[in-house]
Amino acid sequence: MIKRLLLAVVLALAIALLWFHAIGSGWFGEPWQSEVPNAGPRVISQPLITREKAESRILFGDLHNHSNYSLDAYIFNTKLLKGTGRVTPADACDFARYCSALDFWSINDHAESLTPRVWADTVKTIQACNDNAGDPANPDMVSFVGWEWSNGNSDDVPSHYGHKNVVIRTWEEGKTPTRPIASKATYDISKVPSVVIGLMSLLEDLDVASDFGWYSNEGSSVPVCPDGVPAHQLPDSCRDIALTPTSLYRKLDEWGFDSIVIPHGLAWGNVNPLTADFRSQLDEYEERYQKLVEVFSGHGNSELFVDFDRISIASDGGVSCPLATADFTPCCRQAEKITRSRCSEPESAMCDDSVESMMKAYLKKGPLAGRKTIKDTVLEDWEGCGQLQNSFQPSAAYVPRMSAQYSLALGFDAQGEPKRARMGMIGSSDGHQGRPGSSYKETNRVLYTDSKSVGREEDFRFRADRESGAFYYTGGLIAAHTDGRDRDAIWQALDTRNVYATSGDRMLVWFDLINGPAGEVPMGSEVMMPVSPRFRVKALGAFEQVAGCPDYAIAALGKDRVQSLCGGECYRPGGEKRKTLSRIEVVKIRPQVRPDEKIAPLVEDPWRTFDCPSSGAACVAEFEDHLYAEQGRAAIYYARVIQAAEPLIGGDPFACEYTESGQCVKRNYCIGVRAARDNNCTAPAEPRAWTSPIFVEYPQ
Repeated sequence: MIKRLLLAVVLALAIALLWFHAIGSGWFGEPWQSEVPNAGPRVISQPLITREKAESRILFGDLHNHSNYSLDAYIFNTKLLKGTGRVTPADACDFARYCSALDFWSINDHAESLTPRVWADTVKTIQACNDNAGDPANPDMVSFVGWEWSNGNSDDVPSHYGHKNVVIRTWEEGKTPTRPIASKATYDISKVPSVVIGLMSLLEDLDVASDFGWYSNEGSSVPVCPDGVPAHQLPDSCRDIALTPTSLYRKLDEWGFDSIVIPHGLAWGNVNPLTADFRSQLDEYEERYQKLVEVFSGHGNSELFVDFDRISIASDGGVSCPLATADFTPCCRQAEKITRSRCSEPESAMCDDSVESMMKAYLKKGPLAGRKTIKDTVLEDWEGCGQLQNSFQPSAAYVPRMSAQYSLALGFDAQGEPKRARMGMIGSSDGHQGRPGSSYKETNRVLYTDSKSVGREEDFRFRADRESGAFYYTGGLIAAHTDGRDRDAIWQALDTRNVYATSGDRMLVWFDLINGPAGEVPMGSEVMMPVSPRFRVKALGAFEQVAGCPDYAIAALGKDRVQSLCGGECYRPGGEKRKTLSRIEVVKIRPQVRPDEKIAPLVEDPWRTFDCPSSGAACVAEFEDHLYAEQGRAAIYYARVIQAAEPLIGGDPFACEYTESGQCVKRNYCIGVRAARDNNCTAPAEPRAWTSPIFVEYPQ
C-alpha cells in the first residue's frame, strides 16, 4: 500500500513537472505581435516663438521606452508583479500620441530580447505610427526606432560598459537595420529553466505563461551571427553581437544609417558595480555617437558627483570601512553601530572585539551581501545606509563615479591618456510598461512608474537592497530646441546637443553664451575663447494642468481605452497659467588637466544661484565668469532650473518622519503596506530642468 502511494506521488510529481516544462517551453503558447496604432486625429500646440527673427520651437520627447518585447517588461507586467497586461509598441505609440501628447519618442526594447520576427514587427509598427501622424513636414508626433544595448557585467569593473540606447534617424524600408545589435547571445531571463517559467501558470493566466514560454524559447533559439562579416551583409535570421562599445560603433558604421548612442543608468547601483568608475570606459567613448547622456529617468537622478566610498581599497588591495559623510553612510558603519548597540557594555574591550570581528566578516562579503553578517535586523535598523541622501530623487544605491558631473570632469582615461566626454543632458522615462512620457501627472504610481507588485518589500531582481523599490519615479523628458516639427529638425537638435532634460514637467528653458567669437550660441555648443564668457538663462514654469483627458484623445481611443491605457488622465494644460519657478542654479566644471588631479574640487555646484521672482513663472539670469581667463583652462557650464515644490511620486524616497530639530527618526519607504495601489507615496519636491552644457575651451 505504501509503495503504491509513493509510486502515485512520484508519478503525480513527474506529470506536474512535465506539465510545467511544457508550459515553460511554449508548447501551448503562440507568437503575438503589435496591434495597429490608432489613426485618429490629434490636436498639436501652436509653434512657440523662442528667438527673434526666426521661428523656433521647444518640443518634448522620450527616447527610452520598453514594451513586452523586452522580456523583463513581459515579467513586470504580469499579474505577479504589476498587472498591466501585454504591452506592445503600438500601445506605446498610442500612449505617446494621446495620453502624454509627446512631440517625439522612440522604442528601445532590449536587443537581447528581440528576435528577427519581433524586430520586423517593431519597425513595421513605428512606420505605421509615423504614417498616422500626418504630413511628414509637420507631423503631430515623430516616432523613432531603436533598441537598448545592455552590457551589465556587475562583477567586473573594467568590462562593465553599462546600458546604452541606440536611436536610428530613419525608419523607412531599406533605411533601417534589419536586426538590432545585442551585447550577448540571449537575455538573462531566457536562461531561466522551463519548469520555473511554467510555474508562472499557478498565479498567472495559462495563455500568458504559455506565450511567455514560447517567446523565451524563440529568443534563446536565434543563432549568433558569424564573426568577420559586415553587419549589413549578415542574414536577417541571426543575432548580431557587439561585446564592447567600440564594436557597437563599428557595426553601426557598417550599416551607414545616422544613429545616436545614449548612455543611461550611470549611477544606478542595482545594475552597476558599486565601485564602477566612468574613467575605466572612457577609452571606449566616441563623441560622434555618444553626444547625449540620460541624466534623469524613472529610475532616478544620475547628475551629482558626491565624493564618497562604500569600501576603501588600499594600494596593497586591502579593504576598510570609510567614514560617513553628511550625505552618505556606508552600511559597514551602520553595521558597526548596530553591533555596538547590542553589547551590554558598548564601550568595553569585549564589545570592541565583537565589532572588529563583525567588520572583518562584513568587508569580506562586500557592501551588498555584508548586511547578512548581522542577524535579526529589520529595514529601519539600517537607517538609509548605502543610499545617497539629501538630494533630488536619487538612483538607488548611488554610484558617484558614474555620475554625469564626474564623467564631464574627467580629462584622462584609465591609461592616463587625454580623453574627454562632451555630452548633452536628456531625461527619459525608461518605463517598462509601454508608456513613454508618463511623467505628465503624479496620479498613478503603479501605472506610470516601474514600481512592481503591491505588497512586495523587495525589488524583483536585486533582493539584497530591500528598499530599492522606493526609488522608482515617473521619469523625465528630453526637450529639443528645433526649427520645425519634422524628424530632421528634431535630429538636428539631438546632433548639436541643443537639448535639455526635465524631471517630467515641461518647463521652457534657454541657455546661451552671449559673447561667443561668432556671436550668441545655444546650449550644447563648444567654443574656444580667451576672454571671460558671459551667459544668459531664461525659463518659464510648466503649464498648470486640469484633470482628465482632452476630447480628441477620448474620441480617438474611447473612454474604456483612455482608462486602461492612460489611467484616465492625460497631459492637459488648463490654459495659460504656469507654475512658479524657485531659482536658477549654475554649475561650473573644470575638466582635469592632469591624470592625478582630484575631481571633487573641479565640480562647483552650485557655482552661482539666482532667486526667481516669488510671484511669477518667468525667470532670467545673466552672469559672467571673471576668473575664466585667469584660470586659463577649459570650463563647462550648465544651468539647473528649479520649480516650486509640489507633491511628487517618490518626492522623498525615504519618507522620513522628523524631529523638531530636523533629525530623521523613522523611514517609511514606498514598499510593503505603504505601497498599496491606492497610495502614490507622494512627498513635496522641486521639479527641475538641466540644460546641456556649454563647453568653453581655452586656447593653449
